[in-house]
Amino acid sequence: MSFDPASLVFSQPESATDIRASTVLPAHRENVEFRTEDGKLLVGELALPESGEISATLITLHPLPTHGGFMDSHVYRKASYRLPALAGVAVLRFNTRGTHSPRGTSQGQFDEGIGERYDVEAAVRFAVERGLPNRWLVGWSFGTELALMYGAVEPVASQVEGAVLLSPPLHRATDVHLKEWAASGKPLTVLVPEHDDYLQPAEAAERFSLVPQARVLGIDGAKHLWVGEKYAARVLDEIVDDVTEAGAGPHGLPRQWTGPVATA
Repeated sequence: MSFDPASLVFSQPESATDIRASTVLPAHRENVEFRTEDGKLLVGELALPESGEISATLITLHPLPTHGGFMDSHVYRKASYRLPALAGVAVLRFNTRGTHSPRGTSQGQFDEGIGERYDVEAAVRFAVERGLPNRWLVGWSFGTELALMYGAVEPVASQVEGAVLLSPPLHRATDVHLKEWAASGKPLTVLVPEHDDYLQPAEAAERFSLVPQARVLGIDGAKHLWVGEKYAARVLDEIVDDVTEAGAGPHGLPRQWTGPVATA
């Protein structure tokens, strides 16, 4: 049985609530499906602000599904829980081909980042067709490979503003893809954990020097999976700073919420 976001139960606390890992803030959430050019039906969730204009749209690309990555990987889950309410940001999460989560299983099989090109294109096409504005790719680990390989070429390039990369391993993505990003001129922000298992800040700065417009930011103390509220919150602050005009504010996004909340 697929998880239904409408099953979340919201209550009104008497005082402000500290925002923790399982805190869910109000949003309009719906289960979505879209089909790829090669016929695979992908499942996901779209979280929209309850009211007001959408400041930006995140199209999230999750970590490696053969190592536990899926649309519910914790940074993306927290983005969908918080950003519609805190920053007016729409968050599209989905399972790439063959990936399973409580939402369901997308059709197809893991294809080492090759067939996943159609998944990226389908997600962006869905966002365009829904009229979601200011679209950005956000890739994490394996998802950064997809963003780098397919985000700066058509049909995706003309439909997104840029990308934010979390923990890029640069295994599948090559210098050819980095040069395509350079040629596109599109913004690229690269968040690199100090203690990453695959690519650490100094090497990342060297590799991404091929992209003059890339901003490479080393995050002290962080690891590849961004475990810990401190690091997840920092990632969300950096994303909002990059993709919205207002940004996260001088002290980052609020760490407390006054209003209805649910617990996941």
